[in-house]
Amino acid sequence: MFIDIPSELEAALIDLPLPTWNLDGSFLAQSTIAEYRTELTAAPRFEEVTATLRHALTGEGGGYAVLRLGNLAKALGIDDDRFRRLVTGFAAEVAVPFSPFPRWPLWKDIGVKVDKDPGKSSGIGYNAFHMDLVNGTLPPDYTTLLCVRRDPLGGGPSILSDAHAAVARLSEDSRALLAESAYHYGTFFDLFGVGEEYKPFPILDGSDPGEGFVRFTAKMLERSELGQAHADAARELAEELVRGQVSFMLQPGDYLIVNQRRFLHGREALHSGQETVPVSDRRLLLQLFLRARAGDASAA
Repeated sequence: MFIDIPSELEAALIDLPLPTWNLDGSFLAQSTIAEYRTELTAAPRFEEVTATLRHALTGEGGGYAVLRLGNLAKALGIDDDRFRRLVTGFAAEVAVPFSPFPRWPLWKDIGVKVDKDPGKSSGIGYNAFHMDLVNGTLPPDYTTLLCVRRDPLGGGPSILSDAHAAVARLSEDSRALLAESAYHYGTFFDLFGVGEEYKPFPILDGSDPGEGFVRFTAKMLERSELGQAHADAARELAEELVRGQVSFMLQPGDYLIVNQRRFLHGREALHSGQETVPVSDRRLLLQLFLRARAGDASAA
């Protein structure tokens, strides 16, 4: 769902300088969350917008949303700290912002590096369907991406797919294989707030169909040693995810929030010729992770 910000709310937010945030370890401090909420809920229609946002993420058939914040980005400057605080305030209405990476205090840059593995988030190639931090016992409940710059050459649309709907289209035998702890991917070190390393793990990480994480990354098909039957089941899931995908181009100021218990995400390849684009003009996203509050079952 794409959510536009009412003009009266935009006008109020432009004149609302939220204070600098504080962190409690790797999490946004509760004092900052409370302060932001007090300021933001006084703005006209803010609670209406955030209620729509939460329903888009957790209501029946939901799982992702794009907040259209482009006008605010233009008015304040997309690199301005005031704009970043407003986006963080919206995020905190969904769940608790945090960073699992010590070098990134909250938001993480995802730029474009032409010499990187093309399939990585900062690469120039196709970034296949995946969930972030798939191999942690407590992966983020939500992953979010703020578009600072789109690919000036016109490539790189975001792709999303309903993971549980894809699973439901699989054979019973394939689902049984995906529920076995036979999968692994990547390394795990120096991370905060995502539990311990989960290796091996089941792709279907829930006791009931349609619930829990679908712990999938298409990269495991090429970069993990899997038995033939388990690899075939994962490949079948990858095909179903592509069959059910939605695709759209993020514009500067668009804020994508993905409920990782429902949807997987990725990105089409950037347009060829990235090496000719100055680094300062290349596609740039900022990533922020969210942890559902204790006792909040809405993400499940």
